[in-house]
Amino acid sequence: MKLYYSPGACSLADHIALEWTGQPYEAVAASREVRKSPEFLALNPAGAVPVLEQDGWVLTQNTAILNYIAATSPEAGLAGDGTLRSRAEVDRWLAFVNSDMHPAFKPLFGTTAYLGDAAMIEKTKDAARTQLRTLFERVDAQLGKHDWIAGSTRSIADPYLYVVTRWARAQGIDLAGLGNLERHFRQMEADPGVQAALKQEGLA
Repeated sequence: MKLYYSPGACSLADHIALEWTGQPYEAVAASREVRKSPEFLALNPAGAVPVLEQDGWVLTQNTAILNYIAATSPEAGLAGDGTLRSRAEVDRWLAFVNSDMHPAFKPLFGTTAYLGDAAMIEKTKDAARTQLRTLFERVDAQLGKHDWIAGSTRSIADPYLYVVTRWARAQGIDLAGLGNLERHFRQMEADPGVQAALKQEGLA
């Protein structure tokens, strides 16, 4: 498998998941310029990462890639413990991070710059910070009941949560008092697979 990534982007979650499976893979950095090239746009017309390529087949969309990685290495247990409810919990929290948390960062990453009004743009950022604090509080409550976000074992939802937590720390989101989230972050940081992915992406 070949994973196209950008350092620190949501593709880091896929990079970590691949490390956790232990299967061979190739990681290819895709800069902003590369993502605008005709060659890359042929892989993903959105010009975005992650992109996973295997034997001429191309897969896009982060949750699809994470689920595929988990399915190709069931022995790694990244999609739950094998029961339907465990799998549903993984899907629940993967969807929460992908659909609720990830999009909430968009104003902080400049998507409201088109407004052309500094005060209005800052207002959208303040609203994003408030929303993200609420979302991280929900995650903290869940982690207060479990070692990992979807239960007692790590899953494909954990690397994605780790990525958005990295973003939150970089953007100065108020995470004060969220001790369970901090524990999860430190747990991820200490993981050899996470360390390997960070090193490859120049983030260690």
